[in-house]
Amino acid sequence: MIITRTPFRISFFGGGSDIPAFFREEGGQVLSTSIDKYCYVTVRHLPPFFSHSIRLAYSRLETCDSFDKIQHPLIRVALQDFNREQIEIHYDADLPGNSGLGSSSSFGVGLANCLTAMDGLLASRKELAERVIHWERNILNEAGGYQDQIAAAYGGLNHIRFSGESDFSVSPYPLTKNLRSAMLGRMILCYIPKSRLSDSVSVAREIDKKTVRENLKYIRDAVDEGLSLLQSGDLDNFGSLLHENWLRKRAFSHVTDQDIDDVYNRALNSGAIGGKLLGAGGGGFMLIWCKDDNRDEVIKALAPLLVVPFDFDYNGTQIIYFSDSI
Repeated sequence: MIITRTPFRISFFGGGSDIPAFFREEGGQVLSTSIDKYCYVTVRHLPPFFSHSIRLAYSRLETCDSFDKIQHPLIRVALQDFNREQIEIHYDADLPGNSGLGSSSSFGVGLANCLTAMDGLLASRKELAERVIHWERNILNEAGGYQDQIAAAYGGLNHIRFSGESDFSVSPYPLTKNLRSAMLGRMILCYIPKSRLSDSVSVAREIDKKTVRENLKYIRDAVDEGLSLLQSGDLDNFGSLLHENWLRKRAFSHVTDQDIDDVYNRALNSGAIGGKLLGAGGGGFMLIWCKDDNRDEVIKALAPLLVVPFDFDYNGTQIIYFSDSI
């Protein structure tokens, strides 16, 4: 039996510029961090006592006897890739899926980590990210970018650059204890209970529109400014930059609606500086950025929405349990 723990992520700046149709022509970059909210993937050899050879437990329960009968697309592709049957897979998570935190890619990375270890191998973080990108973008043809898989595999606060056909580089941003504490003291992660499939609302579907490309260039270039503000410790203007980027992002189709706008305006009216809806849009988690002395007031104004406390994660995907016994 093997169990992996893989983090979810928060993206600050650059989301959308990690879509290959954009970065192959314009270059792309993001500033994102993994957080201490995780998905757990358990994989074990299934003893040959059952009528099925594959058992899957996620939001549904599946039992079947061949790859082509698996209904979960990512698991089907993964098991075909590793040529694995006689297997049982369980998925558990700290937070709901389809909510803007890259949960699907985190699951994919955790599953790839499990299956690689099951073969007695150890994959690099880059290899895990690239494998899941290949599953999701090339085999399943899901719309979207590359940042989620990379954030889940590597962990930490990272400046990720995209170029060429599918090249990427990861530069960790070193957080001092004081800066980490100051950032956490300003952030609120609140849940707007509207799930959506990121593939259905991804900006990748509008990438050829001139206005979309112009907004993505601005969002991409904001990464450099965001890094500069972090370096100088100017967290008020970091929050203001989040607000400016949200105004650009909300111009994309299907990103926001009246309920989401109402939540964001409640936060601003109670003293927040900025924020953004995380992920492709349409619902899920919203990141709010506060001043250094009014976080509690903003949380009060957001009631009754659920606010989730969190910290940074620095480890990325990890094998937390391994046993080779049946």
